[in-house]
Amino acid sequence: MQGFLNLNKPLDWTSHDCVAKTRKFLRLKRVGHAGTLDPAATGVLPIALGKATRLLQYLPGEKAYKATIRLGVRTTTDDLQGEVITSQPCTGLSLETVKSALQQFVGKIEQIPPIYSAIQVQGKRLYDLARKGEDVEVPARIVEVFKIEILDWREQEFPEVDVAIACGGGTYIRAIARDLGTILQTGGTLAALTRTQSSGFHLANSITLTDLEAQLQAGTFQPLAPDAPLQHLPFITLPPTSAHKWCQGQRIPITFNVLENSLQLLRAYHEDGHFLGIGKLVNSEKDKLLIPEMVFEPI
Repeated sequence: MQGFLNLNKPLDWTSHDCVAKTRKFLRLKRVGHAGTLDPAATGVLPIALGKATRLLQYLPGEKAYKATIRLGVRTTTDDLQGEVITSQPCTGLSLETVKSALQQFVGKIEQIPPIYSAIQVQGKRLYDLARKGEDVEVPARIVEVFKIEILDWREQEFPEVDVAIACGGGTYIRAIARDLGTILQTGGTLAALTRTQSSGFHLANSITLTDLEAQLQAGTFQPLAPDAPLQHLPFITLPPTSAHKWCQGQRIPITFNVLENSLQLLRAYHEDGHFLGIGKLVNSEKDKLLIPEMVFEPI
């Protein structure tokens, strides 16, 4: 079995838990996931099955979330799973003030990931260092937020704002909640999070682990095709002779105009529609060459 599973991760499960359960259900050794999702979050967790694990590196990085940010509270983990550092009611806060502050997070921004995160510093996970009480300087990095939309606002002792966020890979929504509280001088933490889109997969088309188990028992489960989440890459169709040589690792001259850009990744197909793998288009002195980047299905 090979392909992808668009899993709706349940609350309080780690991404690793989901991989382990999927491996057990399908009796597969090779199972992987794209984009870690915190235990306190739910939603889209792309799961690669069999040889499709080799395609994880080529998935698009864009993600989307629905989040609830609680203001007036700071925690050690930047969400409700951590210990409360400060708690201060802020009933005088207005929606307009929050809306204006949120716009500061749109675009390419510098973000310091939460200390409780899976990022490695000097070969160790940050959350492991944090649990040991070690004082670690977390390096800032540039992330991109495409859009933030306010969905709901609840003016109360500890106000909450529901937002929809579209962003690039590596963006921490917990960090946005924390930093929004810093800007507003109230403190802020993430109260709830659902990932609605990840790497080309959407929540509306996802299935739960319960659904997966039921489909397997009924014999109706079919994984998504290996090339299903790769539609952001242009494609090229090779005639049989060229396809055979390419699958053997040879560089194939491309005499017709495919793309103007060199070093472009392409999905490669046999003319019968068979997905062959990922190739890289490079310029040579005479023409363009399609170099095998990853041969998925030799012929």
